[in-house]
Amino acid sequence: MKLNYKRTFLVGLAFMSICAFWQLYDYVIPYILKYTFALPDGVSGVVMAADNVLALFLLPLFGTLSDRVNTPLGRRTPFILGGTAAAVVLMLVIPAADWSRNLPLFAAALMLLLIAMSTYRSPAVALMPDVTPKPLRSQANAVINLMGAIGGIFTYVIIILLLPKIDVDTGTKEKSYFTVFAVIAAFMAAAAIILVLTVRERKLAAEAAALAGEEETPPVQPTAAPGVKPDRAVRRSMAFLLASVALWFMAYNAISSAYSRYVLEIWRISESTGATMMLVATMVATVSYIPVGLVSARLGRKKVILGGVVMMTAAYLVGFFFRAYNPAIYAVMGVIGIGWASINVNSYPMVVEMASGADVGRYTGIYYTFSMSAQIATPILSGFLIQFFGYRTLFPYAVVFSALAFFTMLQVHHGDVRPAAKEHVLEYLDNDD
Repeated sequence: MKLNYKRTFLVGLAFMSICAFWQLYDYVIPYILKYTFALPDGVSGVVMAADNVLALFLLPLFGTLSDRVNTPLGRRTPFILGGTAAAVVLMLVIPAADWSRNLPLFAAALMLLLIAMSTYRSPAVALMPDVTPKPLRSQANAVINLMGAIGGIFTYVIIILLLPKIDVDTGTKEKSYFTVFAVIAAFMAAAAIILVLTVRERKLAAEAAALAGEEETPPVQPTAAPGVKPDRAVRRSMAFLLASVALWFMAYNAISSAYSRYVLEIWRISESTGATMMLVATMVATVSYIPVGLVSARLGRKKVILGGVVMMTAAYLVGFFFRAYNPAIYAVMGVIGIGWASINVNSYPMVVEMASGADVGRYTGIYYTFSMSAQIATPILSGFLIQFFGYRTLFPYAVVFSALAFFTMLQVHHGDVRPAAKEHVLEYLDNDD
């Protein structure tokens, strides 16, 4: 049994469009909040956390709904098509509200846009396992993650080329954001249309189910019955690992949600240069997955995670001392990318390693509860610190939480296995963050 890579890349178009949108959201929406509507940084932090608040409730809801429907297009495709269509229309309202400085229209359009994105995020992720036999899902998930990285890179390139320049003192800009939003919206629409035209979900799901029946092997017996708690030492390691997850997300998401404003306010560089730095971090993280996977197979997951946390803490600290633009900042962003890849490749598998076979789903939910809760809290907390003490607090804030993650991670003594070398190179892109 071999993975159909062409088909898997087509299935990944939905996730690619989602990642393209979120990079746009994280980079441009903070500009609009601050320089168009002059919202305080604390309030901007609350707005930037709204997508994660909605995700806690809407992602499980629409994921469950997509499990229960049965249409001629399949279970997931209608959500992908409808959600993308609604998002594309609403994305064109955002720059119009910005240009006219109509805050009520902007707020309403943004809220509806976040809801539209939530309607198809879970179905888009669930489409891959639906149409892929179990033995091939690791390879397929690697392809999906690669498609997501391509979507993020595309958005940064568009931002670099088309984002209008802003006068940070007056908040005025040379032109509307319409072109940037329109290009990303067209990219998302094209991805959805190609997916619908090329991926016959019901047919492929039936084929995958038939193959699964042919290749079925006796199920692995769980290490414990559902609901049976691991022993005390394992629970302690799990608690410290989950604390580490929350802490490094507190650090990283604070930087990512305020970075576009920081580069203007502190480094006084152009929007395109700031986006180029983020592009560097994204590309370095993407190409780092394979070597990080190789190193993890040799050294073990915990050591690689600790190394990643050290790299990110050091990069945040060095970033603080740049009071103006310096080309060395690109190196700092590259180090952040490698560190983040080191964490992402290994953290979720450590959680799964400590869970019993019967409780993997439950502990997966707990893992995402900790990571998403941190991403809700940190834009708000860091935003109010910026509002009252200035943008120079951003990197020290990240240093503190990243350093705390190092010490909590030292207390994790379970789930640290040396993962087997991957059969296919692309499998090193397979992570679930």
